[in-house]
Amino acid sequence: MKIKQFLQFLTQQLTNWRRQYKGLRRKGKLMRSPKSKTHRRELLRTILKNIILFFSKTNDKSERRKQERALQSKIKSVKTKSSIYVVCLDWLHEQRSLVILAIALVSLTGVIGHKLYNQTQLQVGNPAPQTITAPYTASIEDQKKTESQRQAISQTSLQVLMVDARMNQQIKENLQQLLDNGNEIRAVAGAFPFFDPIVLSISTQRYLRSCPELEWQTLLLAVENTKNQHKKGTGQTAASSAPNKERQPRTIPTPQKTKPVDFSQNTDFTQAVAELESYRVTTSEKNLSLLIAQISQTRQRYTQATAKLLQLETITPEAVYEESLLLDLSDVEWETTQMGIHQSAERILTQGIPEGLPKNILQNAVSLQLQSFVPESAESLAKNLLLAVLKPNLQRDEEQTKENAQKASAGVPPVMVKVRYGEVIVKKGVQITAWNFEVLEHYQLIRREVKWLELLKLAGVVAIAIGIFVWVERHVNYELRQRDRLLVLLLTLSVPGLITMGLPYTTWSALGLLLGSFYGPTLGLTVVGLLLPILAISLDISKAALLAGAGGAILGSYIAQRLRSREELALLGVAIALTQGSIYLVVKILIGQAFGSTWYIVLREAGLFALSGLGWSVVALGLSPYLEKVFDLVTPIRLAELSNPNRPLLKRLATETPGTFQHTLFVATLAEAAAKQLGCNVELVRAGTLYHDIGKMHDPLGFIENQMGGPNKHDTEIKDPWKSAEIIKKHVTEGLVMARKHLLPTAIQAFIPEHQGTMLIAYFHHQAQQMAQSDPSLTVDDADFRYDGPIPQSRETGIVMLADSCEAALRSLQASAKSLGEKRSLKDVSTEQALTMLNNILRAKWQDNQLVDSGLTREEMSKIAQIFVDVWQQFHHKRIAYPKLKASSVARNS
Repeated sequence: MKIKQFLQFLTQQLTNWRRQYKGLRRKGKLMRSPKSKTHRRELLRTILKNIILFFSKTNDKSERRKQERALQSKIKSVKTKSSIYVVCLDWLHEQRSLVILAIALVSLTGVIGHKLYNQTQLQVGNPAPQTITAPYTASIEDQKKTESQRQAISQTSLQVLMVDARMNQQIKENLQQLLDNGNEIRAVAGAFPFFDPIVLSISTQRYLRSCPELEWQTLLLAVENTKNQHKKGTGQTAASSAPNKERQPRTIPTPQKTKPVDFSQNTDFTQAVAELESYRVTTSEKNLSLLIAQISQTRQRYTQATAKLLQLETITPEAVYEESLLLDLSDVEWETTQMGIHQSAERILTQGIPEGLPKNILQNAVSLQLQSFVPESAESLAKNLLLAVLKPNLQRDEEQTKENAQKASAGVPPVMVKVRYGEVIVKKGVQITAWNFEVLEHYQLIRREVKWLELLKLAGVVAIAIGIFVWVERHVNYELRQRDRLLVLLLTLSVPGLITMGLPYTTWSALGLLLGSFYGPTLGLTVVGLLLPILAISLDISKAALLAGAGGAILGSYIAQRLRSREELALLGVAIALTQGSIYLVVKILIGQAFGSTWYIVLREAGLFALSGLGWSVVALGLSPYLEKVFDLVTPIRLAELSNPNRPLLKRLATETPGTFQHTLFVATLAEAAAKQLGCNVELVRAGTLYHDIGKMHDPLGFIENQMGGPNKHDTEIKDPWKSAEIIKKHVTEGLVMARKHLLPTAIQAFIPEHQGTMLIAYFHHQAQQMAQSDPSLTVDDADFRYDGPIPQSRETGIVMLADSCEAALRSLQASAKSLGEKRSLKDVSTEQALTMLNNILRAKWQDNQLVDSGLTREEMSKIAQIFVDVWQQFHHKRIAYPKLKASSVARNS
């Protein structure tokens, strides 16, 4: 008896141990790892313990009953806990939409309101609630004094200046313009000296050219008188030697009769007369006359040059040529002067002219430079020229000056204040100063708290924004799944998340590009439009930066879904970058911060915003394929890629089932035309139709379009309508297996079962009914001949179901038309016949309740039928009837 009880107990324990073992095995605790050894030891120890307890003296009936009751109560508690757990999970699954919204509310409020978690109760300017003393002696930095000292040092730090190349170029151009004016005036005056300096000295030539007209006439008269005196001494000789007095030439023109003026005290006048008389002695009267004529001509040109010089002085604001020094210089001296001016200017500009330099210092510097390069007679002229064009050419090097200021500021040691134990930091009721706050912060006496009221206000604003988003979501054609809402939340959180980490160049462009590409412009613009005001009122961020980022996101949201290639999306990224940079610059210009000394900082920030927009767009393009896979999304670009005939499944479909592939192409054409007219997703319809019959590859010859006129295996081999129906139905299940194996999106997979719905396989159902009539033992269940479904759940899959059904009818109609003969095919098969047949098919699908969940209306059925007929007519249009040629003519032409 005891052995029997032991065996029963052992059986119960073994059952319990087996359950424990399976549980541990499922949890992975019995795998080969260091922990698995301890679990196995515990299991063996439990087994031995139970055996020893059974054979021990205390193992009587009452003790066993206690153990059994404890075990049963434990099992009940486990079952109760597991049932509660399952109920909670079921409730969470049913209310997952509310859970996602709650997560969105909490996460957005938490990220945007991060500054409200650790707020201090004691604030600067508020009265102290009690007298607070120092708990121990410490040296505390007075940050205000330290900062003021550092600012003073940084302001007095040496400024770094750099030469402004543009100002140098402008100065050189102005100087060259003045010198060109001087050259032009000297060209009017003519070459100088105008005669041989050995005959007429430079000073005499300068005097003869510029002396007044009265003085010039007196000088000519003096020369004439000297000539007459010379004739009196040699008059008789000259008279006798001149055979013909009238033929003697007149060498000196007779001056006009003027009141004689005595210029004998004028040294230049006396020297000029003497040099002319000396020249007369050494040469003939004719040469003297030519010299005087040349002097007269030079005087005229000098007068013209002087007039032009006066005209130039009235035009230019600074009269650099106010003296006659320009015309008094010889050509050699003027060339030397020009070169010296250029060299002096180059040296002065290289050394640099700072702002605020006193004028006398600049004048002295110019004089010192000119002494080495310019003739002494031209120094004053050259000085005037340089002072007229020289301007400050040194500007402040902001970067270097700022760096020097930072280095100087960093070298200032902190100002430390010693606070002793028990010293009163702030008295009760006294306002807390900045220094009091620093001391309290050092001793960690600042009471911190969470601003619950502010957080609740922010949560209310976020809740209103979420409510608006939900309302918009329900009024758009795109139905979001929970994973879609989660993705929208993650993308939205990325914008304030980066801002809270101190990065102003946040993910606006990626947000707009991805939301617009995945869910369309409406949802994208809604998210951006709701996020913008929340961030503006909640975060301390530049409004220009906020508007620039939001502008790029709006552009991306609006355009992204219209694009059909990655290349177009890349170009959109460039447009987003330019938009962000331009908006930032325009906002700064409007608020007046783009002018003055900080203009280059504004330009730099605008460039950084443009680069950030481009960078985040590149990141979005890189993440897009992975997000599409992880969140099971279909975008126009991905649908276009899936519709590529070089995809593995489509290549297999065309090779292994050519008839099915041709059927697929025609169905796709019909469905595309209907989807376009009804405003459905044409790309989704195209891609879904191409994959809707891939399951037929599991048994290509089981479908008549692939038999190519060969024997039908259902009639020759199978001869069982139930088995045939299973083969036909299997193309749906096998198609789903292939689609999941090749990771096709769920939206594409939906076309495989939904294009058949729960329709009846009529041909084999009819065969089964005929067999049942002849054999009463056979029963026909309609479920055996119906597809498993589901029926179409979207307008797109409903259109493909109708196109699939009508394609076979149109193909049979065309085949019957061809059987009528070449002359009668297009006449006998009229459009009305085709339309009537398609309307009957669509009506049958409607009456069979195959389209109740698709969203298609009864009125749209007739439109779809007409569209299918129009497409069919385009495919089978009437061709030109070529005349039949006789055999002889064919032979002759060949």
